[in-house]
Amino acid sequence: MSYRIVCFSPNLQAVFKKKRFQSTLRPFASGFKLEDYIIGNQIGKGSNAAVYAAAAQFARPKEPERDSSMLELRDNEEDLQAVRSPACCSLRSFPLAIKMLWNFGAGSSSEAILKSMSQELVPCGPLALKQEKEQITLDGHFGVLPKRVSAHPNVIRVYRAFTADVPLLPGAWEEYPDVLPARLNPTGLGDNRTLFLVMKNYPCTLRQYLQVSTPSRWQGSLMVLQLLEGVDHLCRQGVAHRDLKSDNILLEFDSDACPRLVITDFGCCLAQIDSSLQLPFNSRWVCRGGNASLMAPEVATAAPGPCVVIDYSKTDAWAVGAISYEIFGQHNPFYRALGLQSTTYQEKQLPPLPASVPADVQLVISLLLRRNPNKRPSARVAANMLHLSLWGRRALANQDSVSMRKLADWLLCQSAVVLLQGCSGPSGNRVEAELQRSFLSNLELEDLRAAVGFLPHGREQSCAFMTFA
Repeated sequence: MSYRIVCFSPNLQAVFKKKRFQSTLRPFASGFKLEDYIIGNQIGKGSNAAVYAAAAQFARPKEPERDSSMLELRDNEEDLQAVRSPACCSLRSFPLAIKMLWNFGAGSSSEAILKSMSQELVPCGPLALKQEKEQITLDGHFGVLPKRVSAHPNVIRVYRAFTADVPLLPGAWEEYPDVLPARLNPTGLGDNRTLFLVMKNYPCTLRQYLQVSTPSRWQGSLMVLQLLEGVDHLCRQGVAHRDLKSDNILLEFDSDACPRLVITDFGCCLAQIDSSLQLPFNSRWVCRGGNASLMAPEVATAAPGPCVVIDYSKTDAWAVGAISYEIFGQHNPFYRALGLQSTTYQEKQLPPLPASVPADVQLVISLLLRRNPNKRPSARVAANMLHLSLWGRRALANQDSVSMRKLADWLLCQSAVVLLQGCSGPSGNRVEAELQRSFLSNLELEDLRAAVGFLPHGREQSCAFMTFA
């Protein structure tokens, strides 16, 4: 019976990988200069950049097509925009966002800036840089050439990347005077030029959304699944984000008011051409990532040495487990409010999730937060567990080999449904449709078998799976 699944899997992948994620913004040929954009108010600021709302007269976005996620919010528009910024610009007027990186010591030549900030270019689209800039060798950290990831609905897309003179933008004197160059602030420490990234303008971050909204148990489950799908997409292309937190996740809505999550801010990522996600840790000066509170145990406890290597293949998945607490209305257990530290916590110390959280989702979160990465599921396996739980429950109803036949039949039916429904899922939900296409395009026998084995009553089924395979 499993032979059907083994043969079926490559065919599934071939069909669904052709249906690549497409941006809703029309491609445009200009936009490689800051003067090409109208700059609005500041909508965000972090430790290394400020983000501004923007619009381009040469490019007009597509019509929303009843999808509020592209250019507007639905009923809670005023509340969310007020949370994001007291002077937030309208998403209709400013559908783009421009991120201005702060340049300390990288120099003012384009080549030096692009080399120094090359990690920020990982989510760039194929036309993001001018052709002549593409010829510049972009050295990543430790002399490794960084990668570019392909488009994915849960990963930010950079439409344009260019260098320009640092301008005096709204709020600069109040928010970040020290990073301005001397020509704008005599006591400023920044260089004259820096890197600018052009992206879509999203309504808010995940943290801001959770401050004013509580997702339903179904929406919360989909939100965790989206993060796992985004992390898996990065891992498959040899990228570890290394700074996942609710501030670095953007949020928009589909036509059914379902939140769509987008991973952003790649300044701390590990992106190597060899896709190994292995980092030699021979000195304490080697950067292990961003937010120390959400460093996975294998990273936080690593001690530098001549033969020490940190494996980042499951570290972002661990961070998703921690962020899941926030999604379901709880304090993140690894922030100061609860005081657990990834270096020393024991799994039994993890606080319980609300009883309203589905049991399978609770199980996935607990598995993601296992200290030992060898006992922790990958993002792909954890995502498969949620897919099976959310949409394939009937296929797992029995504990015998017949359920494997049901699983194969379910995969066939699921594929037919997704193909027939196109952009919308079973309930007209585009987020669900995107998730299901991602699952089917990444279907692998070993990962599916592992997911079945982790689920309740799944070990017997997994053994049957192995027997028939």
